[in-house]
Amino acid sequence: MNTVFRAKRTRAKIHGTAERPRLSVHISNMHITAQIINDDEGTTLAYATTVGNKVNGTKIEKAAAIGKEIATKAKKANIKSVVFDRGAKLYAGRMAALADAARKEGLEF
Repeated sequence: MNTVFRAKRTRAKIHGTAERPRLSVHISNMHITAQIINDDEGTTLAYATTVGNKVNGTKIEKAAAIGKEIATKAKKANIKSVVFDRGAKLYAGRMAALADAARKEGLEF
């Protein structure tokens, strides 16, 4: 129950615009999903996930691969800067690996 409140508290302070959309990350026990969202229009601009992909390695390596993939898709969509939305997860482990990989590819947040 506490994670729901933490996610609401985090998302209450974050809003994605056309100039700086929101990078929303969801991490489950098995899969990682990242999407770039324009909250003004309610549209998803870029999307990357491990569901259905043949990404091998540890969970942290999978998170880093998704971070690289979402950053390259953001470049193709002419997105340079985003607002990072970690949801209910703490910024550590897989969340930090995804963010660091996205930063290395040139995404700013």
